[in-house]
Amino acid sequence: MSTAPVPTASARPSIWSNLRIDRRHYRWTELWLLLLPAAFMLLGLFELLIVHSNTTVTSTTLPPLDAFGPAIGLIAALGIAHILLNIVAPDSDQTLLPIAGMLSSIGVIMALRLGPDLGVDSLGAKQLLFVILGLGVCIVTVRATRNLSRLRDFKYTWLIAGIVLVGITLVRAHSFSTNAPSRDVLTIGPGLLAFQPSELLKICLVIFFAGYLDENREMLASSHYKVGPFTLPPLKHLGPMVAMLGIALVIVVGVRELGLALLIFGLFLSLLYVASGRPAYVVVSLLIFAVGAYAAFSIFPYANTRLQLVTNAFSVPNDAGYQIVQGLISFAHGGIFGSGLGLGKPWIVPESNTDFIASSFGEEFGFAGILALIGLFMLLVYRGLHVAVRARDTFSQLMAVGLTAVFALQTVVILAGNLKLLPLTGVPLPFVAYGGSSLIANFIIIGILLRLSQHKV
Repeated sequence: MSTAPVPTASARPSIWSNLRIDRRHYRWTELWLLLLPAAFMLLGLFELLIVHSNTTVTSTTLPPLDAFGPAIGLIAALGIAHILLNIVAPDSDQTLLPIAGMLSSIGVIMALRLGPDLGVDSLGAKQLLFVILGLGVCIVTVRATRNLSRLRDFKYTWLIAGIVLVGITLVRAHSFSTNAPSRDVLTIGPGLLAFQPSELLKICLVIFFAGYLDENREMLASSHYKVGPFTLPPLKHLGPMVAMLGIALVIVVGVRELGLALLIFGLFLSLLYVASGRPAYVVVSLLIFAVGAYAAFSIFPYANTRLQLVTNAFSVPNDAGYQIVQGLISFAHGGIFGSGLGLGKPWIVPESNTDFIASSFGEEFGFAGILALIGLFMLLVYRGLHVAVRARDTFSQLMAVGLTAVFALQTVVILAGNLKLLPLTGVPLPFVAYGGSSLIANFIIIGILLRLSQHKV
């Protein structure tokens, strides 16, 4: 009777064996696409350096090599992330990282442009640091979410975390005056760490929505009660739906964040429709929300003021409507092809690097640049939905749809606000607006989408 040979120490699998790159599955498409954000960053920084020094480009006036530190830092960070993805998720989607990298490079360039200088303490250097941290968190997220079933099994834990974040946001909002710029920012320690709880809230809610709707999908798709032309599921399954409507209205009233309320409610509706396939749920929810929103705009002056600015901003161009009017003038000044990077005056618009980053970008890159920016977001949404279509189970599909909806809704809400189509909100433009909380949260979403794309059918 023969016995199997006992593997020697050298034959046993090493902890490093899982860290080898499989050449057959190397992410060549991702590598070539990453050349686009690298080229944009280099050319954009080169132009900013030339404009900043007020010189013309000659062989004797070229910027020194160390001036390209931000570009080198971003390229190196994207390259390292690419190599690590070849190790931890070699079969994941190869377009998500380049799209996020391109949008992030736009954000870094615009932060450098809008900052007072190009030094190590500039807005651009801080934004670059946020991007590097975000890329690191993205890779950690891909690694930590190998077992997606754990996210589904602990869905109520994520709901509790979301409720806690809402509570923190409410408490923080009421600890500041009405017009304070940082009412929804939580600071830990003497300025050591500051973040917006609402950025993590949307991720927690997506995971809970996906888990709950996956568990009750058949029940929601069935009909038990008829109210007029609409059919509804059992009343016990309507509780979370009503709770989400309540949370959205509480945020409008308590935190005074119209954008966050629209984001949460739109996220809820998109997942509800995908899970149930019943347009009646969406119609009923919209009617209830419309009644609640009308009451809020009628009762609370600040909400009514936001709504009035959509139609009457030009009647008070030097007062409440100043920001919106200047933003529209900035768009108009850009024309078709823009004034050129570094050649416009976007700082005239208040909050030009955060809430009105789109108008700043539009002034210097023009209508063509705005179309290209929108195209990048559309491509990001398309790839996210592509991940959802190819997901292996309902929970993964719903989570991919929800995370993609976060990007889509944020983009629509902030661009519509800049263009005076919706009341102005504090929702940041993903990856482009200055700020660490939003950027890191967006890279967490990219990390989850990468893991979901790894688990395709």
